[in-house]
Amino acid sequence: MALEKTWRWFGPKDAITLADLQQIGIEGIVTALHHLQPGEVWTVEEIQKTRDNIEAHGMRWSVVESLPVSEGIKMNNAQRDQLVENYKQSLRNLGACGIDTVCYNFMPVLDWARTKLNYKMPNGSESLYFDFLDFAAFDIYMLERPNAAADYSDEMIQKAKARYESLSQAQIDEVVYNITIATQSFVNGVVGEDEKDPKAVFRALLAQYGEIDREQLRANLKAFLDDIVPVAEEAGINLCIHPDDPPYAVLGLPRIMCNADDYKWLTEANTSINNGFTFCVGSLSAGPSNNLVDMINQYGERIHFIHLRNTQRDEFGNFYESGHLKGSVDMFEVVKALLTEQHKRMESGRTDLRMPFRPDHGVRIADDFRQKHNPGYPLLGRLRGLAEMDGLAAGIERAFFKK
Repeated sequence: MALEKTWRWFGPKDAITLADLQQIGIEGIVTALHHLQPGEVWTVEEIQKTRDNIEAHGMRWSVVESLPVSEGIKMNNAQRDQLVENYKQSLRNLGACGIDTVCYNFMPVLDWARTKLNYKMPNGSESLYFDFLDFAAFDIYMLERPNAAADYSDEMIQKAKARYESLSQAQIDEVVYNITIATQSFVNGVVGEDEKDPKAVFRALLAQYGEIDREQLRANLKAFLDDIVPVAEEAGINLCIHPDDPPYAVLGLPRIMCNADDYKWLTEANTSINNGFTFCVGSLSAGPSNNLVDMINQYGERIHFIHLRNTQRDEFGNFYESGHLKGSVDMFEVVKALLTEQHKRMESGRTDLRMPFRPDHGVRIADDFRQKHNPGYPLLGRLRGLAEMDGLAAGIERAFFKK
């Protein structure tokens, strides 16, 4: 047995084709109906088109990433009930088409945050970087979020001011673009590429969460789970929530999926095994207090989808995506724990044995510099990560589990 090798594919507009992925040994595709807006019903006809295209290339549609949760659901506003009904119908339609794993997130406004998209590594390759000081400068002095300074220490405010004043207008524009558009627009982001004033849109969206704290957002997620988990059970679908990225508070927004305590809360909020996790090693590893192996050992039965990548942290809260094997995480121990969980499932008679993983993000190398890929999603950098993770898993399987 081995973890299922999957790849995130952004649909027909992706520069990387299904034919390419078939050649490199991908077993399952991770994708979504990217041409539909959040909140729309995914019809059987639209699902079948994508599924049939994938299967025609000898692969399966392994995971939906993501079936977006609309802001109206997260905020529990007047549109919430209709949006939930649409979500339920999409789940039923996916189940009817044989799709059994759905990844989603409950992060308000932005899915993930990076300040630099071309961080230069010592060997000349490029990675994604989160500079906490740049982010504070963005929050306080570029975005000018009301009362933003209250979220930072006096020392950080002064350092952020100095950083802001040291930047050229072009550098300021780059930081704003990276945070509000470049990392968001290709994953159903709330600010599009053609937006004339992204900061104004961003401020307005943040303001809508002004009265929603951590406990209220948790309550909104629990209500959502209570509505959709029974439908997922009937449809034969495993739901897997993605952790917050980075796994700590940003922009004054509540964050509720950051660590083992949050995992515990989710399992108690709805006890169904269909209510599970996307175990994103990269996102969780940016939180220095997270012990990833302990989290796998404790909540492994609920891990329905896996993102494997590494990060390198420093003591100031900064981190860069360091590839897949090397970084702050002992990837050997992580993969061994995941394979241990897979063998537990085999021995207990569970049928959800595939445990799909994808090489999450990747360092830009070689010909990646001459291609246009979404930030974090180069071909060769991810292919290298896939080979490393697949080789590591094969070695662990042979050494520890072969009978």
